[in-house]
Amino acid sequence: MVSFYADTPQSPISSSKRIPKRLREGLAHLLQSIYPDHDNQALVDAVLGAFWPGDEGPRPRGRPPGNTLWSEKDSYIITYGNSFVNGEHKPLDLLYNFLDTRLRDVATGVHILPYFPYTSDDGFAVTDYYAVDGMLGAWEDIGRIASQFRLMSDLVINHCSSQSLMFNEYRLGHTPYDRFFFEASPDDDLSMVVRPRAHPLLREVETARGIRHVWCTFSHDQVDFDFSNPEVLLEFLRILRFHVDRGVRTIRLDAIAYLWKEAGSPSIHLHQTHAVVRLLRLLSDFCKHPLVLITETNVPNAENLSYFGNRNETHVVYNFSLPPLLLHALLHGTSKHLNAWQMSMPPAQLGCTYFNFTASHDGIGMRPAEGLLSDEEIDSVIATAKRFGGLASMRKMPDGSVRTYEINIALFDALKGTVNGEDEWNIERFLCSQTIALGLEGIPGIYIHSLLGTGNDYEGVEKSGHNRAINRRRWHYPELMDQLEDPDSPHARVFAGLTRLLKLRARQPGFHPNATQFTLQLGDKLFGFWRQSLDRSQSIFAIHNLTADDVAVPVMSLNLIGGEVWTDLISGEEIGPAGSDISFEPYQCRWITN
Repeated sequence: MVSFYADTPQSPISSSKRIPKRLREGLAHLLQSIYPDHDNQALVDAVLGAFWPGDEGPRPRGRPPGNTLWSEKDSYIITYGNSFVNGEHKPLDLLYNFLDTRLRDVATGVHILPYFPYTSDDGFAVTDYYAVDGMLGAWEDIGRIASQFRLMSDLVINHCSSQSLMFNEYRLGHTPYDRFFFEASPDDDLSMVVRPRAHPLLREVETARGIRHVWCTFSHDQVDFDFSNPEVLLEFLRILRFHVDRGVRTIRLDAIAYLWKEAGSPSIHLHQTHAVVRLLRLLSDFCKHPLVLITETNVPNAENLSYFGNRNETHVVYNFSLPPLLLHALLHGTSKHLNAWQMSMPPAQLGCTYFNFTASHDGIGMRPAEGLLSDEEIDSVIATAKRFGGLASMRKMPDGSVRTYEINIALFDALKGTVNGEDEWNIERFLCSQTIALGLEGIPGIYIHSLLGTGNDYEGVEKSGHNRAINRRRWHYPELMDQLEDPDSPHARVFAGLTRLLKLRARQPGFHPNATQFTLQLGDKLFGFWRQSLDRSQSIFAIHNLTADDVAVPVMSLNLIGGEVWTDLISGEEIGPAGSDISFEPYQCRWITN
């Protein structure tokens, strides 16, 4: 590491590189906002040198906001590096084989969850950002996947492992790491701090400088960085450049909302955090490679949307409200809250879009449902999920009470029934949930265990002692292949249904992530929306039956343009604009297009 405070003279950015005026001025403005008490020009040069350390320099002009970074063809598969194991091959080899043989013409991107050496939280307590976990494979394996699919990788930017080299150096008092981690006092006013966990915030540690109390937002093995020290920012720019040079093209900013801390404040979404995101966006816009930033902010909807900024922060935000609202809709058989939320969602500005997912490696977060569902409705969803084998993770409230912030359950099992109990519509209901997510404005992200219809992994929970392991099964690869070859297997049926829908979606310009979208009012049993391609040549009416009942919709309620042939892409049925009713079987979905 090159210390910003090194005693020896150095030139952080080569004088031979031409630095665009807009880039330099933009960095100066942002760094002044983040670090008003530091040498601004020296910081600008240090940032440029960290992100462009070699011969390559920035683009002459920044990449303007637009929709050239994605299209209707794009979708991501979300997976761990070791979702597939066989005891013989490297897990990353098996993942590449699965992607290459099963998903080459289905998805364009893959999000490999943290594949670095770690000590806890299934990868999110990183010990070395510059290495690949040897139990998974090596950088060459990551590069092979990145050469065939757009690779999304986690920049675990808020914290690292308490057993990392950086934290060991901090405890020994070695520069520059002695100021890398955020310290606070037990006497500080920490009552306003917003947290997603219930354990004590501060951890007491012995250091060469005496007893210190370090800030741990997520666990005592995950120690938070102190970004008020610009050297921390510079190190993460070096890490980011290292990852980009190895093929990463989509950067997931993990837990970014908690980046900047101040005692006596909520320590979430502070203005310095947004300024850091804007700085990363500015560097990405001037990078030769087309980079996409996505923020992981599992918070109420309005707070989540703030990370779009004015088209100058993240490119993509997770649609965190979708999973709990979708689960509520299908468990209760009503589109009431989905409709209200969808009508209130602003269309993403040009150059921005949503990341639509229904399940993840974590759980179904309930905070994004706050203000959208009542406390009673949230409790009903939690209770029903528990009946279907789900678990709950808690967070500590300012008054000292605890509240469920996340349901831990495999989505396939969460939809094995409704509030009335289990029924025979598990697969149909589950595929309905996925079809909705594929049609909405934005880019779809399909979790590997949703793609495979994987159920709750209780053995994983027992072995790890963590609730989230319930949806992180490690498939024995030969067993999975046998299941996918059996047409009667629920895993094969889900996989075949979802891959068919993904291929179908990729051919529809009306499903461009930024295509026009309007919510349809078709009664509580149906959830529908209208999409229109950017060039207005294609319209799609996406309609989904949320119930186990047969439902009919009058053709006239859709305002199908006369003189055109309308077809349901999913069933292949032709639908006339002057016909009678359009029928829907239980949980049937239709993509009706001209």
